[in-house]
Amino acid sequence: MKRRIYGTLVVLALAGAACGGGDDEGDGAETAEATAEATAEATDDAATAEATDTAATAEATGEGLTIALGSEPTSLDPHTVDDGGERAINDNIYETLLARDENGDLIPGLAADLPTQVDATTWEFTLREGVTFHDGTPFNADAVVASVDRIVRLVAETKTQNDGFFGSLTGATKVDDVTVQITTAEQDGVLPARMYWLKITAPGTESSDDLSEAPNGTGPFKFVERVTGSNIDLAANADYWGGAPSIGSVRFEFAEESATRLAGLSSGKYDLITNLAPQDTGQAPQVLTAQGQEHPNFILDVDEGITSDPNVRLALNLAVDKDAIVETLFGGFAVVDAGQHLSPSILGHNPDLTPFPYDPDEAKRLIEEAGVAGETIQLVGQAGRWLKDKELIEATASYWQEAGLNVQVESLEFGAYLDVLFDRENRADAIFVSSSNDILDPDRQLSTYYQAGGIGSSNSDQALSDLIDQGRQELDAAARDAIYQEAVKIAYDGAYFVWTVNNEDVYGASERLVWTPRVDSKLLVKDMSLS
Repeated sequence: MKRRIYGTLVVLALAGAACGGGDDEGDGAETAEATAEATAEATDDAATAEATDTAATAEATGEGLTIALGSEPTSLDPHTVDDGGERAINDNIYETLLARDENGDLIPGLAADLPTQVDATTWEFTLREGVTFHDGTPFNADAVVASVDRIVRLVAETKTQNDGFFGSLTGATKVDDVTVQITTAEQDGVLPARMYWLKITAPGTESSDDLSEAPNGTGPFKFVERVTGSNIDLAANADYWGGAPSIGSVRFEFAEESATRLAGLSSGKYDLITNLAPQDTGQAPQVLTAQGQEHPNFILDVDEGITSDPNVRLALNLAVDKDAIVETLFGGFAVVDAGQHLSPSILGHNPDLTPFPYDPDEAKRLIEEAGVAGETIQLVGQAGRWLKDKELIEATASYWQEAGLNVQVESLEFGAYLDVLFDRENRADAIFVSSSNDILDPDRQLSTYYQAGGIGSSNSDQALSDLIDQGRQELDAAARDAIYQEAVKIAYDGAYFVWTVNNEDVYGASERLVWTPRVDSKLLVKDMSLS
């Protein structure tokens, strides 16, 4: 039985949608908006002295900069939340066993080399020597075991939002101080990518439920202070194993409104702002872009209702003018999606798939032929979480209206929206989501949105599900690539989604900032410099 959703009939033209407000940022993380709890300021003499010494080190190392984010972290615990604000801060404090280069390829991080496989469910890592945590504790196999055991416990106790990243992990074993083995429940070809995402905490942290008050990593920047609702300050780690960064200190401030961030950039208050609105790019001293991982799209109910007809799903794709959306809504800072959630930089991207053309006449013909002209289609969305989400939903609804359908749009607050997105029993006809790929591995998006039973999936295609399982367990990269290319083609041929665009990450920067944005959207301050 379908959920009954009542909303306003949307008949806005694309030009009208493009003039709307509310273009604030999203971070790819699918979490409810929350307010962070207050964390500790330095209250005793020892803590005050440590903060003073750290600030002095920052001043001696080099100039500082200020970055404005669109949302404040809900926590600074590196394991418990799936939060873009948290990642922006902690990516500079903590490190992972594996890293990625500027092209997105896995490279050694805290591990001295890429892992080797011992057996079907065991991977062995050799660790980098001579690394210490910010409090002086040595980095070794005990730290890796503590980190893995902690995330396994948090997943089992449902105390983390990162179960989708780490649900396959079962534990870690110390072989010696520089060798550790990590195990999974079944053969898992995604394990190396998971170790690009798991931040390593110090030995002894495995039993802690909250590490947010005193972040302690091995990274190029140390935590100095948090003023809740205002800023978080970091200072350069002069003893960083990779060499002290050229930036001496960094302050992160939080401004929800794009216009507020732009004003701060223009006045010289900020050196870098995230999610610069496309219409404001002409006002920024410097605009930096990268083809990011965001893929705004519409999940269609393949099994029931008006969208169970494949010709109706095809019509919904043909009805949308994606080129106009690129230019009008995103100001050219996007490309039309080629019928898949995977960016070209992701394993499994199928280069043979092409975007569905804009053919409103054929869309209208298919709607009439299916006998559903004038019938109602439900469209559930959310406004303000992702860049231009409200305007994109309104424009798409208008196109579907022109194709002959009665479009009912329900724009929900984020928590209620997630309830609909994750409801396995009562699926809406179409649900808007902006899908990102945080670990740069195809399993992230396919197991979530393509595979039957995935939290954002609306199909029961067993053949597709089997392929995704096969791809996850395959270890050979070339074989995985072929499997996933076949999987995304199944969804493309069946028009399981309405694909729109892959929008760019757009940043505003001061004239003095020297930085190249990354394909994984990380804000790594060690890669920045000031001219």
